[in-house]
Amino acid sequence: MSMRPLFLAVLMAAALHGEARGADDEYDLQLGEEIFDTCAPCHGPFGQGGGGGVYPRLAGMDIDYLIRQLDRFKTRVRENIPMIPYANDRDLPEEDMEAVAAYMETLRLKTRLPELKDDIDGLTRLKQAKQVLNIPRHPGGDEAHGGKVYGELCARCHGNQGEGTVRAPLLAGQHIPYLIKQFENYRTKQRDHREADKLLIPLTQADIDGILTFLSLQDDTFTGEEVKKKE
Repeated sequence: MSMRPLFLAVLMAAALHGEARGADDEYDLQLGEEIFDTCAPCHGPFGQGGGGGVYPRLAGMDIDYLIRQLDRFKTRVRENIPMIPYANDRDLPEEDMEAVAAYMETLRLKTRLPELKDDIDGLTRLKQAKQVLNIPRHPGGDEAHGGKVYGELCARCHGNQGEGTVRAPLLAGQHIPYLIKQFENYRTKQRDHREADKLLIPLTQADIDGILTFLSLQDDTFTGEEVKKKE
């Protein structure tokens, strides 16, 4: 049976969902912030990630992507042991899942500290510092080669600078140790990627290191306000 009708149905559902979430009162952001307190010990109070880059940055991720991943954790399509106590229908019903995803989408991280003002106090400056995330350059990769491979294989879903789209998460501004682990998971089929055989498995280590180097430098090109998500 042709997959075209199913594909079109999925696209239509995604479009309708996107229209629905455009309403100002669609999601309870206050509830989402309260729920995020459970996520903060691993993913950081501002969604900046943690564990030396083991736990991913979530700030600024697209709501539809986040909902899909939370649902995959709940259904065990995406296996993740640390998420088991939290991602289940009892502790994370659909309303809560949508609220916390909506809240995470609103989180913003700067790539550099704001200019220091004379009247700023130490506590405020410390809070500002915690909301800064600038990814260090990944060593050992060829940026030009990585940018070329990325442009050919990844940009159509993840954006030209890794800023993310409604189809795929941001990669610029994401922790390199986390990205390395995801490359491994996809290439060994521990995590599902529908085009892994075509796009990921054929990559050489030089390709991967180049892509990681390219991505690690992309957040440097933004304005300092946030990693922008492609609409």
